[in-house]
Amino acid sequence: MPRMLRLAAVTILAAALVGCGSTAGPTWTFAPAASPSIATGTAEPTPHSGNHSTVPASGKIEVEAFDLGFKPAAVTVPSAGVYDVTFRNTGSVPHDITFADGTKIPAGPGATADGNVTIPEGGLTFVCSIPGHEQAGMKGAVTVGGSEPASSVDGHGGPLPTGSVAADPNAPPYKLYDPTAPTVMPGTAHDIDLVITEQQMTVAPGFAQAVWTFGGTVPGPVIRVKVGDKVRVHLKNPVENKMAHSIDFHAGQVAPNDEMRSIAPGEELLYEWTADYAGVWMYHCATAPALHHIANGMYGMVIVEPKEGLPKVDKEFAIVQSEWYLGPQGQESDLDKAMAAAPAPDLVLFNGVANQYQDHPLMVGTGERVRIFVLNAGPSIDSSFHVIGTVFDTVRKEGVLLSRHNPGNWGSQAMDLAPAQGGYVEFVPAEDGMYPIVTHAFNFVGRGALGMLQAGDGDPTH
Repeated sequence: MPRMLRLAAVTILAAALVGCGSTAGPTWTFAPAASPSIATGTAEPTPHSGNHSTVPASGKIEVEAFDLGFKPAAVTVPSAGVYDVTFRNTGSVPHDITFADGTKIPAGPGATADGNVTIPEGGLTFVCSIPGHEQAGMKGAVTVGGSEPASSVDGHGGPLPTGSVAADPNAPPYKLYDPTAPTVMPGTAHDIDLVITEQQMTVAPGFAQAVWTFGGTVPGPVIRVKVGDKVRVHLKNPVENKMAHSIDFHAGQVAPNDEMRSIAPGEELLYEWTADYAGVWMYHCATAPALHHIANGMYGMVIVEPKEGLPKVDKEFAIVQSEWYLGPQGQESDLDKAMAAAPAPDLVLFNGVANQYQDHPLMVGTGERVRIFVLNAGPSIDSSFHVIGTVFDTVRKEGVLLSRHNPGNWGSQAMDLAPAQGGYVEFVPAEDGMYPIVTHAFNFVGRGALGMLQAGDGDPTH
């Protein structure tokens, strides 16, 4: 059973055991209406990206359904013909695999079903026909030797986009961005070399883009100092670049037409500022159109601690949420998409890559105090940062504090951040388990804004 489903099942079982252990029935303020059954909870969507299988000649198509997706979602068969299908449902609710020709193979939770389907030369798409499941991401395709599958499916929605920009199976694998928050830089004066690069980067499995970066990564490096520190950033735009670029530190107070001016390829700029105010701040390229430079990767986080520092915790992470408006493979992000009055990003990312912390969870000890610094780099949509299964007992957002042990013992379920806002949250995972990290704008969770925090061994049944 997948770890997330075990977590949901154990939570429900624990609730049931508490009820069984009581000799008296519950006293209800408002009694619940009679119900024929109480459905077990389903895990949050766990989209799989880049999952593909190739079926050998005379082989069998094997597809797994989880909540809510297929693995693999892309299957290649060597030739048209009739194929046996084994459909395994590892989810906690019923699913089916329904092909575009009408062939349907259903399976209940934990069950396996067999059938067969005729794959034409043009290939065939498949979905889960249960209402809402296709829209939540349960769709896939069988292709014949790389042909495009025939289907009435519009190609939009699902765990990762399959619309105007097709995934490239030959795209390089993504590079994991280390989410560990850096320690405070030693001393009180800091010289930082920041070299601008224009390079290729994979922003999601199958999707490579021509990004612009500070320091060779998206987001740029996290800079962590204390109030009163002097920061001197030596911004360098190498001669091999094609674009003019600049930098704007929201934590600094400088004349925009001085330090924030654009520099051409081959030029350098010294940006000096004093960390007068504590906070979690954004920096970004301000060269016109700033929207495109931010949307194409030029942003990063600055953490300014109070002069006395922050209280010690067991683990610290730094997460930057951002949007990506996919351009053609190997090219820059699509400015026309980014300029839309109603933003509709193809991807919403944590630290520059879709779902990377689902593949590589943030590791903590059960009972450890965790602090996560969060910045919403935008450029256009809000974040509702949430770690499922936890309560934030400390939230510092744009200088406003919800503190531990406050009168009344108030807590927080999410930290809302508009573009360019930042803060941090603290919490303690109460038991071993897998804790999904999301923006609670769930229409974007299936677009890459999903990570995982693993407490202990991740298994709450131990």
